Amino acid sequence: MPASVEWRASWDPRYEPCVPVVSVEGEVLDLSLVEVFRWADRLSTVSCATPGEGVALVEYLLALCFASKAFPSSDQEWGAWVSQERALDQVAAWLVDQSAADWDLFHLEHPLGQNSELRQKFDEDGAGPSQLIFERVGDYAQFFDHHHLEHPDSHLPAAVAFRAMLTQHVYGLAGRARISGRGLGPKLTNLAAGRLQGRIRVVVQGRTVADTLRLNLYPPAGGEAGHFNQSWTRKNNPRREFEAKPPGRPTSGPADLHSYLGRSVLLRPAPAAEGEPVFVDRVLIGAGELLALDPQRDLDDAIPGKMLNGHRKPLWPSPTRALWREAHALYTAATRETTGLFGRLRHLVFPYEGGGSPCVLWAVGLIANKTVAATWTEGHFPYAPSQGQELCDASRRGSEIAEYVARALERAAYAAWKVAYPNPKPADRKAQMARFDARREFWPAAKGPFMRLLDETARGGDVDLGLRDYAGELRAQAEEFLRNRLDAQQQDQKGMLARARAEQRFQADMADTKAPAELREERQR
Repeated sequence: MPASVEWRASWDPRYEPCVPVVSVEGEVLDLSLVEVFRWADRLSTVSCATPGEGVALVEYLLALCFASKAFPSSDQEWGAWVSQERALDQVAAWLVDQSAADWDLFHLEHPLGQNSELRQKFDEDGAGPSQLIFERVGDYAQFFDHHHLEHPDSHLPAAVAFRAMLTQHVYGLAGRARISGRGLGPKLTNLAAGRLQGRIRVVVQGRTVADTLRLNLYPPAGGEAGHFNQSWTRKNNPRREFEAKPPGRPTSGPADLHSYLGRSVLLRPAPAAEGEPVFVDRVLIGAGELLALDPQRDLDDAIPGKMLNGHRKPLWPSPTRALWREAHALYTAATRETTGLFGRLRHLVFPYEGGGSPCVLWAVGLIANKTVAATWTEGHFPYAPSQGQELCDASRRGSEIAEYVARALERAAYAAWKVAYPNPKPADRKAQMARFDARREFWPAAKGPFMRLLDETARGGDVDLGLRDYAGELRAQAEEFLRNRLDAQQQDQKGMLARARAEQRFQADMADTKAPAELREERQR
């Protein structure tokens, strides 16, 4: 099929529905970029299929704000923007004034967010568009459900492909691409890791989309927003060459940072009659840009984590530890940090504070097994500057209580196992212990009481009283889960003894002087 036919479609996200949102009245809408900024104060939230896609869209909206010079010039002005609810309609006006050619997703020379140089390799290496979507494809070669990328029903609507492309730019995993190294250079086959891959991204969510954008904007270093990344082949922007691996380039400002092209990608529209919806039927993905991130300038929202190789690494997602169990890290940053997002939030006075939590700290991370995406992890944590220290205390002590109860369940399981299996084979221990270990049920159930504790604290509730109620609820849950595990054992003498030992061990841990005071107080009541 001639290239002129393959790429004849045009699609412009400024005017095409591409951002799924919920209005303040609860109505689910699909809006264009221009509409989002015109109605931002009447929209509640961006509502995407996955947390990563939601973050990628917020990143793109922030980049548009910076590119259109809709950003505060200082921390003081930022506070005024938030408290006075500064309108963002100038972003919509800026978008309307842009050249249509710069915003065409399928432009022959400068496709939006893509690299037209890949077209020469497209027929040889292009594949089905499902490789764009993290949740569908593992190693960019095959679906999780074993449908190959060439599955005939894998066409994507242009809006879905656009959002998936943004997600790839932000969260793309390192590894090997499907594209051959011949022609454009051998380094093209090495995928660069996305900017947010490997760390937790925190987005402050307000009561409207406009609130959310204002809260996450910030004064650029030096007052310069930098360039917006329209297309890989715009020559006024420095781009990665593929003959050799270059050092990462410094960003020119936040517009550049939030719109950077983490993937060298090209989308092909499926042939369609005039007026029909536009679909993407083929995709080619190669290596992306490499950035040299400045911690003082490019990690505004980062949560300080543990030291690694002599450097403090931002908090990263864990495959074994749910994100709510790290809530104290967010609140600690919100009470101690003096710069960046958390430093600004500490002193912010919300115009509507007093009726509960004025904003939510939305934390998102991607958990991957080497080059294969495993799952998204996220948490929504209420935050009120006036309750910052109380939230920090409640989350830290609440986490300690949950950890202690979980360890007590593990010790109870060990006590039962020692009786039920007096002469075990070492290789069988893990499976045998699992029969008695109630932590699998406990951890998911503990999230609800923990989040209620945070909500009550954000509303001004007494922390000590809330922690006592929380500890009592967790203990009751743990006792029930342990009892259910023990009830499943044989009701002979050995089974009864195993049950008694496990329950004694658990109750002894609850009364131990090392137990959190709230658990000991609950036992005495």
